[in-house]
Amino acid sequence: MSLKELRLKRGYSQRELEGRSGVHHNAIAKFESGERDIRSASLDTALRLCDALKVRDPRKLFDSDNDSAE
Repeated sequence: MSLKELRLKRGYSQRELEGRSGVHHNAIAKFESGERDIRSASLDTALRLCDALKVRDPRKLFDSDNDSAE
């Protein structure tokens, strides 16, 4: 499941996820659009997103629809 799918599943806007995670909404938008590869995120960023999205396994963030952008 992609970051965007996880965010939408929780009913959060990008700005709400920013508020919950401390990850700037511009970074979230870049991860979701594939402009920035989520796999390049720091461990701290990945863990903050996981905590905010209530995701136990950080690998879920890497299951992305943007794999074709490589």
